[in-house]
Amino acid sequence: MIITLEHYFLWFLFYSSVGWMYESILVSCQQHRLVNRGFLNGPLCPIYGTGAILGVAILGNVHNPIIIFLISMVGATILEYTTSWVMEQLFHARWWDYSNFRFNLQGRVCLLGALIFGLGGVGVVLGSQPYVERVTDMIPLPMLHTLVTVLALITIIDLAVTVAGMLEFERVLDSVSQVVQDVAARAGGTWQWGSSAVSDRMRELSQDTVERLRWAVNGVINAQQKRMLKSFPKFQVPDRQDIIDSLRELMGPRR
Repeated sequence: MIITLEHYFLWFLFYSSVGWMYESILVSCQQHRLVNRGFLNGPLCPIYGTGAILGVAILGNVHNPIIIFLISMVGATILEYTTSWVMEQLFHARWWDYSNFRFNLQGRVCLLGALIFGLGGVGVVLGSQPYVERVTDMIPLPMLHTLVTVLALITIIDLAVTVAGMLEFERVLDSVSQVVQDVAARAGGTWQWGSSAVSDRMRELSQDTVERLRWAVNGVINAQQKRMLKSFPKFQVPDRQDIIDSLRELMGPRR
């Protein structure tokens, strides 16, 4: 039983890494820059690993690709919708939004994504998984136990650091709001949230003031939170979107 769980954990990490590569390459091509797309700091997208493991556990003995496709499509859609809802309740933020895609449900899931996940399920169950199992079966037991222990500790620490950083993000946004207004006031101007486009307000300030804003904001938001904003271009926090837009503007290329 323990060995089986250890194998499942390694499979989870493998497919989470594959999902991270897929997401990072896709978003990097879209934004024309390198993007670490993972929720965690390490190269992992846990939702992909979770979906793959569920697919292997439920569909491991199914050999009909149509059935695998349909169940994977429906199951992955439910998983993605649930993950989006849970993360919004936990962090009070939206991490992705498919509102611009046709046949979407509250922007959390869309038909195109469901079709891609259905094909991915077929690829995992009938394609990669037999080879992945063959490789993990070759790992000697002492090495397997050590490897799983080390990777589990690293993953748990990464998860704890990430969750702690994002749980305080709303407080950080409040601090950013106050810092921006204080710097603008000392420069003899004002910063009215929501009064105009962020880019317009930035142009109204002197270059020296903008640089002071950049410096002040960098002292409030940590590296992980900056990465989140850059990695998830549709990251949204209700009622604080103007502050998010300002942060992205201040973290962008200097003009």
